[in-house]
Amino acid sequence: MSTPTRLTDRKRLAILAAAAEQFRTLGYEAASMDSIAAVAGVSKRTVYNHFPSKDDLFGEMLVQLFARSAADLDLPYRKDQGLREQLTQLMTIKIEGLADQDFLDLARVAIGEAMHAPERVRPIVARMNEREEGVTGWIRAAQLDGKLKPGDPVFAATLLQGQIKTMAFWPQVAMGAPPLAPELRAQVVEAAVSMFLSYFGQPGQGA
Repeated sequence: MSTPTRLTDRKRLAILAAAAEQFRTLGYEAASMDSIAAVAGVSKRTVYNHFPSKDDLFGEMLVQLFARSAADLDLPYRKDQGLREQLTQLMTIKIEGLADQDFLDLARVAIGEAMHAPERVRPIVARMNEREEGVTGWIRAAQLDGKLKPGDPVFAATLLQGQIKTMAFWPQVAMGAPPLAPELRAQVVEAAVSMFLSYFGQPGQGA
């Protein structure tokens, strides 16, 4: 991602980066606009000029985190490649992204806030749902090409990625389990892709 040229845009990015650090290390309640301003190297007034409240800053930070993660999965569907090859690439990117400790720490904060104050997180989730994730778009394209069974691509993408998260996300977030070793990640991806294609793949399409 290119560096913004305008000073105000650079300050906004610095504030979001500082917020991610503070929320990750301190949690939502302990993080303050003062500490975020100090880490970002800006005044507290500047922080409030960009984000009217800590809730707004928290929400934007999570949306930006989600957008960066989703952008990594924005691979176009290719008619000249097999489904298994493409899905394996997508899910490998997914599982490697889930192994990032900063991402896991922020996810833990977000889930904790969702349980403690669902009214705070609900509008954030709604904003995230407005952005079509790359896996959903890929499945939609494969369906239009007749390679996958028709149906709700969001439903199919959720099931596919749920297989990955069962071993590579929820144990790490909820129980503090270590990230999966690379060889186990490959096994999880292979199993998830095989199960997905066994149900959603069209017979005789050479998946």
